[in-house]
Amino acid sequence: MPIKKIELDNFTVFNNITIPFCNGVNILIGENGLGKTHIMKMVYAACQSSKHDVSFPQKTVMVFRPDNSSIGRLVNRSKNDNNTARVTVISDTSKIGMTFTNKTKKWDAKLIGEQNWEKQMSDLTSVFIPAKEILSNAWNLESAVKMGNVEFDDTYLDIIAAAKIDISRGVDSAGKRKYLNLLQKINAGKVTVSDERFYLKPGNQAKLEFNLVAEGIRKIALLWQLIKNGTLENGSVLLWDEPEANINPKYIPIVAELLLKLQEEGVQIFISTHDYFLAKYIEVKRKEQNAVQYCSFYYEDMKKRTVSCEISGRFDLLEHNAIMDTFRQLYMDEIGVALE
Repeated sequence: MPIKKIELDNFTVFNNITIPFCNGVNILIGENGLGKTHIMKMVYAACQSSKHDVSFPQKTVMVFRPDNSSIGRLVNRSKNDNNTARVTVISDTSKIGMTFTNKTKKWDAKLIGEQNWEKQMSDLTSVFIPAKEILSNAWNLESAVKMGNVEFDDTYLDIIAAAKIDISRGVDSAGKRKYLNLLQKINAGKVTVSDERFYLKPGNQAKLEFNLVAEGIRKIALLWQLIKNGTLENGSVLLWDEPEANINPKYIPIVAELLLKLQEEGVQIFISTHDYFLAKYIEVKRKEQNAVQYCSFYYEDMKKRTVSCEISGRFDLLEHNAIMDTFRQLYMDEIGVALE
């Protein structure tokens, strides 16, 4: 049940855009503010709405958290006469869409294709890993959010819930053990949960509170937990915002290798990144059977702030590549300094 395409019209930073996805690893790159995370949040909201307990518009509001929980605030605010937004997410078996205006309150959007989407996609499991690690602050967070003491969007609350799933739920297949052993090269321990608090237990040592562990290690430990408890398995969707954040470059090749192996096992993956090493290592380590696609976001018209997306199966063939442009500029600056 892979996600095949997303269509956005007058939504947040996008005027009109259609982005196809591959069944494997989709790598979103581009400067800040071009909507990479927005794309992933919309895909995630659509995936989550396949369950019967939340609608597509409601989940969209919960992952974006606009003021007054009003979905109308997600309409593109550029100065044009169009005050209506349209969003459609398409899988290989069905599609779901919604329409709303800048006057729409709460999540009262017009839904299209909801029943068929729920029927066809009900077995789908999806997980969104935010850029900022949150498990170290998991204790009583959901209660605090419900009471209005703090405000976090649903991607943070959902990832805590996914990580709490009993590790005995997943069966340790040979493939899973291979992934877990790969990750343990970095975190050198296992995740445990006690009284809504997360710990890392390195070997035979006493367990460590998550907040006493380096953030990069905590992110890798979270991935270990999601594989161990069976959340990430064949047919699931992983969306990971800036995997490289707070992870030492030494470990980026392992992260790239793991993502490719998960893809081989049938996990569809979406990542957004600003990191040359991660984007390039995925290309370097990919095999012929790996499905990999780069989605590069850029301003087609800077004055009108029109965001477009270039698609390529090769990182080095992208014409619009903010990451490579920066590395080329660094090279030229180094030469300039050397010649002074």
